[in-house]
Amino acid sequence: MDRRRFVENSLGAGLLLTCAGRATGGGRPLPEAWGLQLYTVRSLMASDVERTLADVARIGYGEVEFAGYFGRTPAQIRAALDAEGLTAPAVHLSLGELRTGFEAHAEAAAEVGHRYLVLPYLAGPERPGSGGGEEPTALVAGYRRLADELNRIGERCDQAGLRFAYHNHDFELQAVEVDEEEVRPLDVMLENTDPDLVRFEIDLFWLVHGGGDPLDYFWRHPGRFELCHVKDRTPRGEMVDVGAGVIDFEGIFERDGQAGLIHYFVEHDSPPDPTASVRASYEYLASLDG
Repeated sequence: MDRRRFVENSLGAGLLLTCAGRATGGGRPLPEAWGLQLYTVRSLMASDVERTLADVARIGYGEVEFAGYFGRTPAQIRAALDAEGLTAPAVHLSLGELRTGFEAHAEAAAEVGHRYLVLPYLAGPERPGSGGGEEPTALVAGYRRLADELNRIGERCDQAGLRFAYHNHDFELQAVEVDEEEVRPLDVMLENTDPDLVRFEIDLFWLVHGGGDPLDYFWRHPGRFELCHVKDRTPRGEMVDVGAGVIDFEGIFERDGQAGLIHYFVEHDSPPDPTASVRASYEYLASLDG
């Protein structure tokens, strides 16, 4: 039996347990609060942070994830969150910020109430193979060195009472052939990072867009995915509001215990109408509770 069929049969047989302590609806586990990655409403945040957070809370979101503080201090951000009954478990920080400004960002995280520092993207020379023409073995070695650095960042987070996570896009799913086997950078990173130091924020759109199967990753790397970006995709590869595409979120969420999922952040990279987008996504997710 091939691996994909084994995964599907195992899941269908109910061999995987869901995590305890969650609310349930329709026999399916649900998070206590749906979250929103504020990058989705960045144009609104740039104009008025407090009003945007109030609107997000009014829609029904209970958690948010930051990607910048839009000119506010950590104390001001915490006050705005408290005023709306929101929490912010995670914040996105670039590799440069993690390398050179770790202590300041860790202090800000403590003040705002973040639990996770998340590396959202590898840009330019930060990405192994960015120069082009690199041999597959050298590319894999580069991702192993990156994994070593992620472990070191994760250790600093652990010492500061925080958790560290890496967020994928689709380039980590581009396989290269090494010794007649296909190797994906994302697998290299998962296999060479310490589970106690490095978690992963699985972006469901980009994983599927890159040809990955979320359930397969949950099965092969259980407990590694404590955060996720809930983003939908059409068959043609377009990013759309959650529920308007073809990604099987119900099937994915049913395996949250195996994945290790705790926090679920809705995201749309470039919605035509940010407010309408986050409302439509929330309404779809809330309907799953029926």
